[in-house]
Amino acid sequence: MTVIILIAAPEGLRGHLTRWMVEASAGVFVGNPSRRIRDRLWELLATRIGDGQAILIEPAANEQGWAVRTAGRERWQPVDFDGLILSARPKTQPNENSHRPR
Repeated sequence: MTVIILIAAPEGLRGHLTRWMVEASAGVFVGNPSRRIRDRLWELLATRIGDGQAILIEPAANEQGWAVRTAGRERWQPVDFDGLILSARPKTQPNENSHRPR
């Protein structure tokens, strides 16, 4: 089973996904497309996501039985931690306008 989550994505992407998957909730698509279709859908999402965010959870041969791919504005990074896939928030650079100690 494959799950794709879209956050603030262009409306046109939803139409492509509904050909192969069911929209279980707003922006959450669930289905069982073949690996070839899943990879092509992901290529489409990754190139057209714009300012939005996409997360794909797919079957994998690891401890958990699934893997994560991310694309878009806030790219949470999947990190392998002793065979477990965790999501790490990317480090942000300090903002010049942030408060500095005096």
